[in-house]
Amino acid sequence: MKNQTKSPLKDSPLRTPGQSLDESIQKMMDEEVITYVLFPLLLLLLTVWNWLLWYQVVKLPNPILMTVIVIGVSFYSFFKILRVRKKLRALRLGRDGERAVGQTLDALRGKGYRVFHDLVGGEFNLDHVIVNEHGVFSIETKTYSKPTKGECKIIYSDDGISINGYKPEKKILIQVEAQKKWLEKQVVKLTGIKLAVKPVIVFPGWYVENRSNISDAWVLEPKALPTYIANSPKTLTEEKVRLISNHLSRYIRTTYDKKP
Repeated sequence: MKNQTKSPLKDSPLRTPGQSLDESIQKMMDEEVITYVLFPLLLLLLTVWNWLLWYQVVKLPNPILMTVIVIGVSFYSFFKILRVRKKLRALRLGRDGERAVGQTLDALRGKGYRVFHDLVGGEFNLDHVIVNEHGVFSIETKTYSKPTKGECKIIYSDDGISINGYKPEKKILIQVEAQKKWLEKQVVKLTGIKLAVKPVIVFPGWYVENRSNISDAWVLEPKALPTYIANSPKTLTEEKVRLISNHLSRYIRTTYDKKP
């Protein structure tokens, strides 16, 4: 009998920026792309084989019907792959945006910031969480392609968020508000500390103009976030920062352990 082995790691690693999107990309590649490529290919090989047999053994049914089916399946799979390709492009753009923001936030560790990435909460995830003496910040990254020409501006007003004067993004504010409340409940559940989490939305590479009088959420370009945090009042002691950070770290590691 071979000797049984186990991992030398006592704890699972913390999550990396964009890890959930990476997992979604891999799942889509495994479950959809491979299916739409391999299935038509197998049918094609079977059809070629039937044609060869038909030429050699005249009594076999003419494989024209199978050929028509293969052509139809191939066209269907081709258009499905185009749709999957579009989804993959969007997922990769979002993942790269989260990675870029994650690198910006990781540079703040030297200032005593506790930074966590990809905090999984049921059917959703928080892209980034910062804990320091200024409070707890839940950060949502939104990465959008920019036009090659013309204005590239995101405006945050009392009416919501708009991109280049169109496509209002009201759902984003609803999303970050839900994430904020979830994180507040988790902090209470894990530590017993009641606090108000600050929701933040960052748009990598875009110029963001703030015209809103509502202070519920910050809408920023990532590089502006450190200044906003530094200018906000200190609400947590170092002891509370350490307690919240340790419990969030443990939560992330144990949640990762439970993932299939």
